[in-house]
Amino acid sequence: MPVISVVVPAYNVEQTILETLQSIQQQTFVDLEIIVINDGSTDRTLELLSTIEDQRLKVFSYENGGLPVARNRGISRSNGQFIAFIDADDLWTPDKLALQLEALQRNPQAGVAYSWTIFIDDEGKFLYAGESLFHEGDVYPQLLVKNFIASGSNILVRRNVIEEVGEFDSQLKSAEDWDYSLRLAARYPFALVPKHQILYRKSSQSMTAKVDVMEKAILIVIDRGFQAAPEDLQFLKNRTLSNTYRFFTKLCLEHISSKDGVVKARQKLQKSIQLYPKSLLKLETQRLLLKLLFNMLFPRKTANSLIRFFGKQFPMFSIQDTKLN
Repeated sequence: MPVISVVVPAYNVEQTILETLQSIQQQTFVDLEIIVINDGSTDRTLELLSTIEDQRLKVFSYENGGLPVARNRGISRSNGQFIAFIDADDLWTPDKLALQLEALQRNPQAGVAYSWTIFIDDEGKFLYAGESLFHEGDVYPQLLVKNFIASGSNILVRRNVIEEVGEFDSQLKSAEDWDYSLRLAARYPFALVPKHQILYRKSSQSMTAKVDVMEKAILIVIDRGFQAAPEDLQFLKNRTLSNTYRFFTKLCLEHISSKDGVVKARQKLQKSIQLYPKSLLKLETQRLLLKLLFNMLFPRKTANSLIRFFGKQFPMFSIQDTKLN
């Protein structure tokens, strides 16, 4: 039996699947199996998978069920003592699995290991590094406030922990990875590898139709998280919601090109500040206020030019996307 099972959901990923698999094959830890769940792809994904010669690779095809369903199918097909997940457009550094496994072996009480994230563009070029946060042990309070795990391509989990916690929620259309991390953190300590090992690909494709879906799912996850949280953590909920509506503001400004996007962004940033007025002291909130102001006063193209110019003149106000925080 392999020590680690790597689960790769794959749906119409002909542009990235080979690079993702190569990053798994190049891991310094080699006692693993690679389980690709072909989630009803209609492009060349399956054809490209057939060109890979690696005895560790196992490909299973199903009708399209969505990302959480594909991950669950991968879990059911896995045999490893530990299970890792990576989406078919993300990448790992070669030492990702080795160092996460070492972190869990050093800490037998921990059920999950995670690392820091780097954000890349469609072409795999570096965009920026995610925050270097040192949360370990009982991370539930921090994870309630901020999804510092950042994506579903990060964690390495003990099999017995997954068997206890259960599967990903197949009803969620977004944020299912945050929901799962919260469920894990409610029961088990987390171990940290203090190194940027996850390369998360930020797609430039329009998310206009997904913004409302994401908002609905994220609010469900937050409600669930605080329902499970003890009384002494309930005071964090307004801060979490404030962070979330700030994130929605970014989505509206970045992915809804019409004036409607600016209107929605203003409403969501206003709600963020109302929920947690201290957020006005955060540099990120101040940056968003500036970005919103430029978009309210000028056409989108002009606003973007002014934002870039302002960011060069005053680097502390340079505005860049981040994951939900």
